[in-house]
Amino acid sequence: MTSAPSPKIVRCPTCGGDSIFAPSNLWRPFCSERCRQIDLGAWASESFAVPASPPVEDDSLRH
Repeated sequence: MTSAPSPKIVRCPTCGGDSIFAPSNLWRPFCSERCRQIDLGAWASESFAVPASPPVEDDSLRH
């Protein structure tokens, strides 16, 4: 008799709680729809941004 593998538990990126990483969790890797929506809102408000230097103008491209 083969037992089913235990589901993988990961840390929710939003709240840090346990989250089941399996097809049965519709919001994976998040633990809930609420945490997924919080993360989406952070992306939409540009709270998650990669710092970058402003682009340098290349005078050779001007006509």
